[in-house]
Amino acid sequence: MNQGSPKISLNIPTISNWLIILGIAWLLASIGLGWVVKSFLILIGLLVLTPVIGFFVLRWWLNRNLIQGSCPVCQYEFTAINQTQCPCPSCGEPLKIEGGIFNRMTPPGTIDVTAVEVSVRQLED
Repeated sequence: MNQGSPKISLNIPTISNWLIILGIAWLLASIGLGWVVKSFLILIGLLVLTPVIGFFVLRWWLNRNLIQGSCPVCQYEFTAINQTQCPCPSCGEPLKIEGGIFNRMTPPGTIDVTAVEVSVRQLED
């Protein structure tokens, strides 16, 4: 026998397995897998771009709706969201934010008045 020569043997089951794999690969290549690759790349692109776009949309929305002003009662300056109601963090007065201005929430029929300082004069008798 030839002890120095390598053994090359082809088994029918081994060849049939490789032929099946090559046949499936040929079938998939003939159908076209470009759509799978393109879909995967589009999905990865959406996963990357969605948070970036969301960040810029959030910044735009906050610039439009975040209002900084002072409480009309105690003059405490704080930040709130436009078109909402919130209490003043300092004095607890309920406030309504409309049009970028902090307004007191008063029941209907209540008239807000502003006190004016009047100087006192002595009248001589």
